[in-house]
Amino acid sequence: MADIVMPQLGESVTEGTITKWFKQVGDHVAEDETLFEVSTDKVDSEVPSPSAGYITEIKVPEGETVDVGTVLLVLADSPAGGAPAADAPAPVAEAPATEAPAPAPEPPAPVAAPAPVAEAPTPPPAPAPAPAPAAAPAPAPVAAPEGSGAGGQLLSPLVRRLIEENGLDATAIPGTGVGGRITREDVLGVLDARAGGAPAAPAAPAAAPAAPAAPVAAAPAPAAAPVLAGQGDSVVALSNIRLRTGEHMVRSLATSPHAITAIDVDFEAVERARRAQKEQFKTEEGFSLTYLPFIARAVVDALAEFPHMNATVGERDLIVHHAVNLSIAVDLNFEGLLAPVIQGADGKRLRAIAREVNDLATRARQKKLSPDDLNGGTFTISNSGSYGTLLVAPIINQPQVGILSTDGVKRRPVVVELPDGSESIAIHSVGNLTLSWDHRAFDGAYAAAFVARIKEILETRDWVAEL
Repeated sequence: MADIVMPQLGESVTEGTITKWFKQVGDHVAEDETLFEVSTDKVDSEVPSPSAGYITEIKVPEGETVDVGTVLLVLADSPAGGAPAADAPAPVAEAPATEAPAPAPEPPAPVAAPAPVAEAPTPPPAPAPAPAPAAAPAPAPVAAPEGSGAGGQLLSPLVRRLIEENGLDATAIPGTGVGGRITREDVLGVLDARAGGAPAAPAAPAAAPAAPAAPVAAAPAPAAAPVLAGQGDSVVALSNIRLRTGEHMVRSLATSPHAITAIDVDFEAVERARRAQKEQFKTEEGFSLTYLPFIARAVVDALAEFPHMNATVGERDLIVHHAVNLSIAVDLNFEGLLAPVIQGADGKRLRAIAREVNDLATRARQKKLSPDDLNGGTFTISNSGSYGTLLVAPIINQPQVGILSTDGVKRRPVVVELPDGSESIAIHSVGNLTLSWDHRAFDGAYAAAFVARIKEILETRDWVAEL
């Protein structure tokens, strides 16, 4: 018999949510056969069984969030549990069979003893009226921890961080997890409720007794509002990845002072390379050559010249990263975003970058990414260009200091300089690039120079030669 526990899917991952069981109690599972799907704050992934056997017990239902190392299910050699069941229960069964019935009736005896003890506190009726009203408000918060067991000891690192970052009181959050444990969803529910009564929240510190009560009273109203759908409306539950994406975006806006810088780019040099090589490229690589690999290649080279863009803001310093690990934002069928990482992108040329972009995007949509695929990014590219967008201001992928959005490329008239120095009107492929950047790390001149360098690389490089 073997216990299957929640695996640690990444260095910083402390908990996971079971989103789907692929097997049920009584089913046989082969080694490496998919057991369940788990959602973490890093990635959604399918987890295979480390060994073969029969599922005799599933301890965690779908939708439950548990810590790494928690027992999820029990595997045995036979459907009934076989040999392991005979070892331990045999001696235990005999002891209860003969002696258990006798102790069973005994419990009422100790209960009878506490009965008189209850009479001891009753004599002082006088203290009861006076302290009771004053003491009642104080014990009230204890009612919440009562459901959440030992208070802080039951908080996972992720939940504890959410509570601390948002200034919440853990004792006022009712836990819905196993044993009254406070889950991520419990905290997010309180934040959603508080957001609905946002004007009252800032007043809480000023009027300690009254203000905290107001958000609590207002909590049901915002929470119930979405449920009270009108006739013909529908209520759609947000997925775990959607909730996490939203949580990360809110945190990013609260962390970094966002500024944007946009520039238009003449992609004609890129377009000539694509037209000349697209058929051969697709035959050799098995996928189409888009604008994204060219942009990524130009970004990598520009980051070498503007290293403060490839950095992280520390407590009182800027941590500049020597390696360029390029994150590529991938949409998951409108359910959320992931940003898998091209590790060591500064050592890769155009074709290698194109292969990795295609591979990471494919595996992200198939839920085949590992936590390592999502760690260590130093700069992010978000690609909305396939939808023909004009200008998108993306939210920074924390803890990075910059993210570049690629927008739609269209054929437009442009002014070109002829070899003799004169000018003419031509039809070229033109699109915008928009940089969102952390104003703590540098100022607008640095950001403008960075995007100008990307533009220069895209417009002047001999891309046919690099392909």
